[in-house]
Amino acid sequence: MEEKDVIDVEVKEEEINKKEEKPEKVKKEHKFLKTAGIIVACGVMGIGGGFAGAHLAMYIGSAAPKEVLYQSVIQTNADGSAVSGMTLADVAANVRDSVVEITTSKVETSPFFQQYITSGAGSGVIVSSDGLIITNHHVIDGATSITVRLANGEEYDAELVASDQQTDVAVIRIRATGLKPAVLGDSDELVVGEEVIAVGNPLGSLGGTVTDGIISALDREVTIDGQTMTLLQTSAAISPGNSGGGLFNTRGELIGIVNAKSSGTDVEGLGFAIPVNVVKDVAQDLIETGQVQGRLTLGISYLEISSLQTAQQYGVNVLGLYISEVSEGSNADRAGLQPNDIIIAVDNEQVTTSAELRSALNNHEAGDTMTFTVIRDRQYVELSVVLEA
Repeated sequence: MEEKDVIDVEVKEEEINKKEEKPEKVKKEHKFLKTAGIIVACGVMGIGGGFAGAHLAMYIGSAAPKEVLYQSVIQTNADGSAVSGMTLADVAANVRDSVVEITTSKVETSPFFQQYITSGAGSGVIVSSDGLIITNHHVIDGATSITVRLANGEEYDAELVASDQQTDVAVIRIRATGLKPAVLGDSDELVVGEEVIAVGNPLGSLGGTVTDGIISALDREVTIDGQTMTLLQTSAAISPGNSGGGLFNTRGELIGIVNAKSSGTDVEGLGFAIPVNVVKDVAQDLIETGQVQGRLTLGISYLEISSLQTAQQYGVNVLGLYISEVSEGSNADRAGLQPNDIIIAVDNEQVTTSAELRSALNNHEAGDTMTFTVIRDRQYVELSVVLEA
């Protein structure tokens, strides 16, 4: 693989013959996801120990009990003094009960219109005592069932609270109480060379595995499943099955959700994590409203036409973003965008992928006007769209 900062990541899932019915609390063996090439991967841990400082309390629904989503963080010893650092063994022991393993099932359809079940494996971090868990979007994307296995071996069916593809963050919930949530740190305080550990579920069968390393870079641009994001880079070993897991500092604080690694010939020691400060904001929005607030929207649904093969499949002769739907009353609707339009440029810059469109949007704020060039009935049309959040 060519050495570069932007790394494409893909997951291959192992097919299984049939879907098993599971009660809410289950005891059984798992079938796990095997991956090759560049893989999405992570290690999960939660954190125990005393702590002091501010914490965020919130409600899920009007009748829901008060619960702590996350704590932010000055960890303390039993005598109340601040924790300056722990051994790796101390950290691993403290986070063990906040580590979960995740397995998923998904219904797929073959080119011959036959349905079959695929299974996948990942990890997650407990962030509330009553069952809220943070993982990656790509771990649960499209899953028809999600199972969570706790450190004590108990298993629960999980439900999806909400998920965000752009940041690769998802929140799921199990119906359990008395769980041990992780303590969240401050990823803005990290420095290159700082020692960290990842704890997770490599190969989907080795839950609780601990690996150590350092922070190798603080702001590495990485592309995962077409999503470009700025991630922490670490030398801690990351393996398949660790997606959605955690990266921790030596105070036992969660400082990142590990979501990718680069693997290939002679490639080692390249792991990536979503900074925990990003995860905090996204997770709170997902829990409170089901979506990330303040993000620019267009009010359109579209398909990527980024290759000649795709263009032939959809019967078009240009590359771009094929608009399949325009929400009535949206800013795109008011600007005149229509279904079957093909967006070929934004602000005079060619776009053929979702990542390119999002990159263009990220350079603007609500209230700005962007120029969209589309192909409509074999004619070029330019439209001005006022952006909204």
